[in-house]
Amino acid sequence: MKLTHSATLVCASLLLAACSSTPDKPTPRPVVPAPTQPSSMTGTPSPYNCSYKASSGNGAFYKDDGPMADFPANLDQVLEPIPRWETPHKWANRPYTVLGLSFTPHSQIDGYKEQGIASWYGRKFHGQKTSIGETYDMFQMTAAHPTLSIPSYARVTNVKNGRSVIVRVNDRGPFHKGRVMDLSFLAACRLGYANNGSAEVIVESLMPSDAPSDIIANAKVAVHSTPAPVSNQPRPIPVAESNGKVYVQLGAFSTQSNAENFKAHVARELDQDSK
Repeated sequence: MKLTHSATLVCASLLLAACSSTPDKPTPRPVVPAPTQPSSMTGTPSPYNCSYKASSGNGAFYKDDGPMADFPANLDQVLEPIPRWETPHKWANRPYTVLGLSFTPHSQIDGYKEQGIASWYGRKFHGQKTSIGETYDMFQMTAAHPTLSIPSYARVTNVKNGRSVIVRVNDRGPFHKGRVMDLSFLAACRLGYANNGSAEVIVESLMPSDAPSDIIANAKVAVHSTPAPVSNQPRPIPVAESNGKVYVQLGAFSTQSNAENFKAHVARELDQDSK
């Protein structure tokens, strides 16, 4: 059979590959991808490095959420966000009930200040959706708060060491009395409490300089320094029993994505209780 010129080249290539005596190199271990700064977010370099040691004996972590060993190489180069005006999410700023507690998100962006315990959430929830449908990235400067308008921005200060960072609030939580905020791993690390799991912080909401003039005017009139009221009378939770098992309805949702987001939040809270 007569081979064409192209077929001859293919055969020659195959013979060279088969006769090569160079052994195949072992497959390298997957590298943790470097964090990508969102294109819509501007920022400034952080004055703090992320110092963290992965020791199982340290801290109070969410179940299966820490500690960790692999980090992006340029973690300290991730920018700290600059507050900018973003339209409040249509659905995530409505009153809601979680685990028997009712929350009313703030209608104002500025003027909130609270001191309490902050925790952090990391690899177990990395890549999942936040309350406003964004993908949670533990290597960005973000946070979850039960009542601050989302998205919005806040300054968080570690009472113990005086470190202060700015975070973009894009998620709901935590839902425990005595805890004021869940920070991303990077934010908690820069504040110096990633190894401890939690710390006492001061949370202050920030007004973007580019906010609409009517928003700024209203904020000056309606400044408040206490959290929005939480109902002391939790709504009754539907309970059903079947074959010896108890089923509790925690909510009703119009879309599958809303239900999945809520499921992730509740799972985070239940993990915290199971420590």
